[in-house]
Amino acid sequence: MSDADNFTPRQTQDGSFTFFSQEFGEAFHSHYGAKQESYLKFAVPTQIQTLAKNGIVRILDVCYGLGYNTAAALEVIWQENPTCVVEVIGLELNPEVPKAAINQHIFDDWDYEYIKILTELALKHQTYSNRLQAKLLIGDARKSIQEVRQSAFQANAIFLDPFSPPQCPQLWTIEFIGQVALCLHQDGLLATYSCASAVRTALLAAGLVIGSTTPVGRRTPGTIAAYPQDGENDITDIYPLSEAETEHLQTRAAVPYRDPELRDAAEVIIKRRQKEQQVSVLEPSSRWRKRWN
Repeated sequence: MSDADNFTPRQTQDGSFTFFSQEFGEAFHSHYGAKQESYLKFAVPTQIQTLAKNGIVRILDVCYGLGYNTAAALEVIWQENPTCVVEVIGLELNPEVPKAAINQHIFDDWDYEYIKILTELALKHQTYSNRLQAKLLIGDARKSIQEVRQSAFQANAIFLDPFSPPQCPQLWTIEFIGQVALCLHQDGLLATYSCASAVRTALLAAGLVIGSTTPVGRRTPGTIAAYPQDGENDITDIYPLSEAETEHLQTRAAVPYRDPELRDAAEVIIKRRQKEQQVSVLEPSSRWRKRWN
């Protein structure tokens, strides 16, 4: 039995399937719906339907996983503009995950074209056609992101989709998110499901402005980030933070994860943050919670 067979599909509420990661102790998606999450947490907030009208869209998919976010994005783009050229770079630690999604027939109810693309990405880590250039970079995303940055790739849309900060802090640090932000086009949008203040602090430290996206399958919202814009395109107007969210950024929950050399183990990163929180002059988040509950 190969590693790719070690994943058991779990059906989510919209009928699509996800996997559970033994390594991180979490499912790849919420029970609400793997497919719906990809549309509503990533494709819609990053406005790729509108971008498709320009004729070319570049996507950076951080933590490619099963492939849902890329597949949903391609479907939205080509429904809007069938001739739109798309470039995708996906970062994925475990090559067995996308392989398992194909072996377990997760995408069998999708159009054949998308199954073919996802199969080639899973097995060959690249696929090319007259309207798509896509590749998967396999390995630690902290190394891969530097390769992306050095290639001068500028994404119109970035999907930031690692496991949760407590489980995978190494991909939510000031340093890693700083590298990711350098791969975002000046007019691009970055979306993540997380609203953790530590994550939002890292996005702000990267020079981005942030907004709050509609909750999908959970009570908490996601986050959208972009470089500051003049006029009506500023995301802080479109997706404003609530007063409670703004105040949360002034609590110890907002102390960011740090990984100065981009190579520390998760436990080291977590301990470093805990030490910083212990000496922080910021308000304890318990006090904030009491006030807002």
